[in-house]
Amino acid sequence: MTSSEPGLRQGALSGFDSVIMAVAGSAPAYSIAATTAVIIGAVGLASPAALLYSAIPMLGIAWAFNYLGRADVNAGAAYSWVGRALHPALGFFSGWAVVVSATIFMVAGSLPAGQLTLSLFSEDLANNTALATTVGALWFLLMVGLVVAGVTVTAKAQWIMTGLEVTLLVVFAIIGLARLGGDPAGADFSWSWFSLSGFGSLGGFAGGALIAAFYFWGWDVTANLNEETEGRGRRAGLGGLVGVLLVFVLFELFTVLTNMLLTPAEIEGNAGNVLARLGDVILPGPGGKLLIIAVMLSTIATLETTLIQVSRSLFAMGRDNTLPKAFGRVHPIRQTPAFATGVVAVVSLVLFAVSNFLGSVADVLSAAISALGLQISIYYGLAALAVVFAYRRVLFRSVSNLIFIGLWPLLGAVFMFWVLIESLPTLDATTKVVGLGAMALGLIPLVWYWAKGVGYYRTRPLETFDALEEASPAPASATQALLDTPEPV
Repeated sequence: MTSSEPGLRQGALSGFDSVIMAVAGSAPAYSIAATTAVIIGAVGLASPAALLYSAIPMLGIAWAFNYLGRADVNAGAAYSWVGRALHPALGFFSGWAVVVSATIFMVAGSLPAGQLTLSLFSEDLANNTALATTVGALWFLLMVGLVVAGVTVTAKAQWIMTGLEVTLLVVFAIIGLARLGGDPAGADFSWSWFSLSGFGSLGGFAGGALIAAFYFWGWDVTANLNEETEGRGRRAGLGGLVGVLLVFVLFELFTVLTNMLLTPAEIEGNAGNVLARLGDVILPGPGGKLLIIAVMLSTIATLETTLIQVSRSLFAMGRDNTLPKAFGRVHPIRQTPAFATGVVAVVSLVLFAVSNFLGSVADVLSAAISALGLQISIYYGLAALAVVFAYRRVLFRSVSNLIFIGLWPLLGAVFMFWVLIESLPTLDATTKVVGLGAMALGLIPLVWYWAKGVGYYRTRPLETFDALEEASPAPASATQALLDTPEPV
């Protein structure tokens, strides 16, 4: 793309917008509804521990994104950072992992969006996969329209959807905690739920951690929006950190409430949306419907953030010509990657149609969650490793550098790669084909454009020294940091 061509709209988002996007990307209500039964089925009462011990390295990865984003403000995020810090081929696969995981999620997320909408009217309609696919596709197309309309329109929609979602979750969490004083139907609370001893084996922990990675996935949309967020990468990075912390608290609260308020039979019988059943128990009568609305809003909101993430990744790859240059074009007025968004929309609609032959909504969702976990592990792990390598000459300048740029991200990288390796033998053939086969398709554009000699494949090291001056660890009040006025250019 030449300098005369229009680019993304710079500085359009604030620090609070970045936090909202991070929370919306992780989709707390959707993640709880769709994944709680899966993780409890895998590790039982140790599910809170799986989330806790996955959150610690996930925060290390969030720190890695924070520092890398200040060194290289790029809509491609991990695609650009890993390519410059480690190797262009690894960078391309990081970007490709974002593209394929987000595209798969369009099906995994849109099907429940349709099902949840229909369940507000009739359970029989909700169980009709073809109808749920159609309604989900309509919601998806609406989100496509909002994303194309412009990043400020997208942000305003997220304030409404995510604001209502989180408000409902907080209210129900408070009421649910108050109900624990009675005689809960599920298990009695125990601090052992947070212990590593509950997993039984390393393989059991790896299986739980792979599912937990899906819970958190999505907060890094803030990194793909860093060209469009004020603060030269600083506010986008802090937005991701604050977002991870907020959703972690919600995840833990509702996992504990599920263990205590629902029986194992209720959890298994409501695997597709355990949150709706939990709502019925917490607030008999309207509770289930209200939390269905929360999950529906969450699902629709995360469809939007996922579209943002994949379209910005494709835009960066098209701009570098590691994919066709058309992906690097933006709408001359809206300043959004309209072509990339349109291609994703068409591919996703085709997948919607194919998904009708794959079984029920729950079957599709279960296979997709594990496949996405593999792809998430790859690009999160590479990004965490990239920050350690990029800043390696300054790691021992201070204790904070060593912890926040070195040891903590390195822990995140090791954790993600370990989860990937440990979980592979436990996955069925379909999940492996979806998860790794989709990644292997990236070899085609990689070899083609590398052979053509595009500039991306000539390594340009990250300039980290100036970034380090701006990238001190988050102050005591992260919220205040987000409110600070931008530094003068």
